[in-house]
Amino acid sequence: MRIATVVLAAGQGTRMKSSKAKVLHEVGGKPMVVRSIETAEKLTALYSSSERPVVVVGRDADAVKSIVGERATFVTQAELLGTAHAVAQAESVLRGKATHVVVYYADMPLLEVETLRSLVESQVNSTGVLTLLTVIQDDPRGFGRIVRNEFGQVVDIVEEREATSEQLKIKELNAGVYCFQADWLWDHLSRLKTRSNGEYYLTDLPALSAIENQPGLPIVHNDIEELIGINTRVHLADAEAALRRRINRKLMLSGVTIIDPATTYIHESVSIGQDTVILPNTHIYGATQIGSNCEIGPDTTIIDSRVGNSCEIRNSVIEEAIIEDRVNAGPYCHLRKGSHLEAGVHMGNFGEVKNSRLGAGTRMGHFSYIGDSDIGVDVNIGAGTITANFDGVRKNKTIVGDHAFIGSDSILVAPVTISNNARTAAGSVVTRNVPEGHIAIGVPARMRQIRPPASASVDQQQPLQAERKET
Repeated sequence: MRIATVVLAAGQGTRMKSSKAKVLHEVGGKPMVVRSIETAEKLTALYSSSERPVVVVGRDADAVKSIVGERATFVTQAELLGTAHAVAQAESVLRGKATHVVVYYADMPLLEVETLRSLVESQVNSTGVLTLLTVIQDDPRGFGRIVRNEFGQVVDIVEEREATSEQLKIKELNAGVYCFQADWLWDHLSRLKTRSNGEYYLTDLPALSAIENQPGLPIVHNDIEELIGINTRVHLADAEAALRRRINRKLMLSGVTIIDPATTYIHESVSIGQDTVILPNTHIYGATQIGSNCEIGPDTTIIDSRVGNSCEIRNSVIEEAIIEDRVNAGPYCHLRKGSHLEAGVHMGNFGEVKNSRLGAGTRMGHFSYIGDSDIGVDVNIGAGTITANFDGVRKNKTIVGDHAFIGSDSILVAPVTISNNARTAAGSVVTRNVPEGHIAIGVPARMRQIRPPASASVDQQQPLQAERKET
């Protein structure tokens, strides 16, 4: 058995009222077409098939190809003559390469691989030539009605605008997900007749199979949310909410506490450890990893970052940063790309760090900015400290050694080095390197020795002792 997939992505999507193709709109941070291709890849992998998904493109074809890249084979539906015409474009690519062809729409971003696997297995074990998913619901959303015979087999799919008053009462709807015997599909697409609008409909194939006494097998799917098809921005929001419920439920069942799932937005690519608590209005996106026993939120956004164990992050924004264990940050902190907070760092209110490392145990006061810096271990950074790292041409480096003390409202004008155990006085503007055992005082700062370096000899220490006696 060889499985191929055809993903229909050529539609105009006019009801989206958008300047870009419908399938390029994102659900859960990914374009719908990408989600559809990921599902197809998982399905073919289950059957050890090497066939790439075939994507039928039309509107914004170049943009779709650019986003998908080499993950799919593309065929173009130059004239939009209906769904059957769209599938027919894949015949030249797939004929003779698969025993079964799975067809579905790229605007069904929540469709799961296990659902498609069940569809394929049902078709393989069926005597008919096609199997399709159906759903029973009160709101038809414009979907075609499923017409069955006395044996429960599908003999027709009636489009809503062509249905009789009796057919409109049917609650079983066509979901638009099919599995066909490949040779039968390719042979019968060309036998379809055009509708009054000049289009060829894939939904006419069940009637052909019934005429040949090989009626379609309907599989009623109970998860209505999984089969959401997106035609409007309202449907897009429905899909986002459904995906959010799916992701949050999975996390909670794995041992994560989510206080208010309705206001918690997490991508499925995120991993979170047990006993971590996520507070309301928190957004966690991309390839973020969060450890165990953390408290994240409320009102926090974390993007493509790594957070260790036992951390507390409140009302803050974290972007492409690394946070090690036992870090406390916030409220209202901003960690920008390249920030690295080592174990036990405390970052106070309204602090900002960019492209910098803060060593273990360092305490950064509120209203401070550290950019393009390397800060040592056990450093005190007073409130209002700023690294002036940009000279109008280049970003310059600030280095602060271990156990240094940076007084409140200090301005460190890079490039500059504050050595181990050195200090700056409150309000100082530091434009020169501060040696170990010295304090920088004033505007611009002057150096004063407060104690000798740890490596100094006894003779070197005597002048400092005398100075202390005089003062």
